[in-house]
Amino acid sequence: MSAVTATPTTATREVGVSAAARQLLAAHATRTPCDPVRDLIDGVDEAYAVQEILARSWLAAGRRPVGRKIGLTSRSVQRQLGVNSPDFGVLFSDMAVPDGAEVPAGAVLQPRAEAEVALVLERDLTHERHTVADLLRATAFALPAIEVVGSRIRDWDIALTDTIADNASCGMYVLGNRPARLADLDLRLCGMVLERRGEQVSTGAGAACLGHPLNAAIWLADTLVRCGRPLRAGDTVLTGALGPMVRTAPGDVLEARIEGLGDVRVAFAQDEPVDDGATSEEGNTA
Repeated sequence: MSAVTATPTTATREVGVSAAARQLLAAHATRTPCDPVRDLIDGVDEAYAVQEILARSWLAAGRRPVGRKIGLTSRSVQRQLGVNSPDFGVLFSDMAVPDGAEVPAGAVLQPRAEAEVALVLERDLTHERHTVADLLRATAFALPAIEVVGSRIRDWDIALTDTIADNASCGMYVLGNRPARLADLDLRLCGMVLERRGEQVSTGAGAACLGHPLNAAIWLADTLVRCGRPLRAGDTVLTGALGPMVRTAPGDVLEARIEGLGDVRVAFAQDEPVDDGATSEEGNTA
């Protein structure tokens, strides 16, 4: 008698998706990394279903969506995870850090940083299939950006489904404040240098981002139309890393320079002090 492999029912899959979402929401709320969720869900579609639950929960809590981030735009990282396309997550307004300001201690779990090109749209992107010309017409301007990625998964022990479910490992992001027109830029050849207190820690160029940052933006625009959530005027799009991601530590100061776009800077606050009982009642209670 041959063995029969049971196929998970819809109800069983929904239980796994819900359990993964609860686990990640708890990690976000408590600022405590959790175990991977990949064993609770089956495939990319279920991972995005988890991400959708997270987004709806945060919307209900009053967070304001302001755009999207694209991840996995490096061919080498794609090969490492065994995939052939990027992923995406939702950007919220409270993720934005002013140029030169600090990321508060503990605000991003297990933070790492990467430099990239940000696009700010002035037109909706609603076609089933977009062209480079569509992106050029729809983009108001480009800015240099530092994305501070973070993982709610303990020790960054992630597979593709983990990072998608975890809102594509979104943390915070910093935009430069000197907008540039795409007509004045060669984003494929633009060089990038990321420095930590003057020491180079990452270098790259626009070609590292799916061959061109606009290629990544086109992929996202087409994908979101298929999902019924097209990019809209006013959205910010983080197009993906131009070079290797770097670890960060409390007290770090990072500055990225991207040819044609200028520079952008972010600092990381020192760890919050531990209350050992020696402080007065009027001490820091943040």
